Amino acid sequence: MSLIGRLSTQDRDFSERLQALLSFEETQDAAVESAVTEILLAVRSRGDQAVLEYTARFDGLSADNMDALRLQPDVLQRALNALPAVQRDALEAAAARIRAFHERQSASSWSYSEPDGTALGQKVTALDRVGVYVPGGKAAYPSTVLMNTIPAKVAGVREVVMVVPTPAGRRNDLVLAAAHIAGVDCVFTIGGAQAIAALAYGTSSIPQVDKIVGPGNAYVAAAKRRVFGVVGIDMVAGPSEILVICDGATDPDWIAMDLFSQAEHDEMAQAILLCPDANFIDKVAASVARQLGGMPRRQIIEASLAARGALIQVVDLEEACDIANQIAPEHLELSVKNPQRLLERVRNAGAVFLGRYTSESLGDYCAGPNHVLPTSRSARFSSPLGVYDFQKRTSVIDVSKAGAQTLGLIAAELAQGEGLPAHAEAARLRMDQ
Repeated sequence: MSLIGRLSTQDRDFSERLQALLSFEETQDAAVESAVTEILLAVRSRGDQAVLEYTARFDGLSADNMDALRLQPDVLQRALNALPAVQRDALEAAAARIRAFHERQSASSWSYSEPDGTALGQKVTALDRVGVYVPGGKAAYPSTVLMNTIPAKVAGVREVVMVVPTPAGRRNDLVLAAAHIAGVDCVFTIGGAQAIAALAYGTSSIPQVDKIVGPGNAYVAAAKRRVFGVVGIDMVAGPSEILVICDGATDPDWIAMDLFSQAEHDEMAQAILLCPDANFIDKVAASVARQLGGMPRRQIIEASLAARGALIQVVDLEEACDIANQIAPEHLELSVKNPQRLLERVRNAGAVFLGRYTSESLGDYCAGPNHVLPTSRSARFSSPLGVYDFQKRTSVIDVSKAGAQTLGLIAAELAQGEGLPAHAEAARLRMDQ
């Protein structure tokens, strides 16, 4: 029995099989939606008290007030100091690289003047306050803290409020140390839909934010969907994805492990290889079978590859790029001799990793670009999280008296055509009669 599906673009039913492989509809569980609705309403109406009740119920963490769930800056500093030097150095090196990359994204205000003295422009301002959700419990995600907080700080956000669940009071020093390094201003040890509600609506102790970013479970995702409009959100991410285009000259063990690196996230993650060399695909399949047994997350990887993974033989690398644009993957590896040539053909991808030595995992942690990426084909119209997600653009219009004569005629004519006479008259009143 094959551990991962095999396809060829020459198969008569290839298009149908590819479509079936890519199809993913995020079913909204009725029980999850009902529970989230109840939690949001409770936090909106009862504030801190509801948050305390749900934290005790879901995380087994009882507290008399929210002050007990708020971590002071010295706690974060102590967490950093407690790390082994090698971990501290890794966190600080990753943070420095992430910061350096995102500093290049900062937008500036601009304006220009017309001959009649009218000035037009754009003012760029940062959001005032942002909430960062960091998953907790069984896993720790310090990289999530860095990737979501550092761009906000580079953008000029005044206050970053982080929420992270700590079941039974178990805190993770790596996560708290990352918060200190990234410049988080305030940390509450709460999670789930109740944390999203508190950030979105505000409570007596937790300030309302302008935008919520960061991943979470089904309850967190459902809550983010529901509060969108009250606050902004980054995205509602689907399962992780990797698409590898290889010319057949990379070590097949490397490619197999790159596929594993995304498949191990969860059973619905997707890992696909596109290659014109059938012999190389055989080698990758053999490597998958050989290496799988030694993987700590073997069951998850195996389920992911069986359900949504594929090794696909293509006619050539150009056809591989066409298929990649159709798939619009979260992560795209171009593991070929001349990746720059193929990059010119890529239109839809969250992040592109060039060459044989650029593993996707480097992008997850320390290369510099953000690892919060569009999934489920949304790379066709979405971009990675960045500084621009924490800045607003405001149009600035300064019309001179001379400009009002010209623009007034145009505006009045169009307003009359739309049946809005007050609009037209407001423009005419400023014209010389």
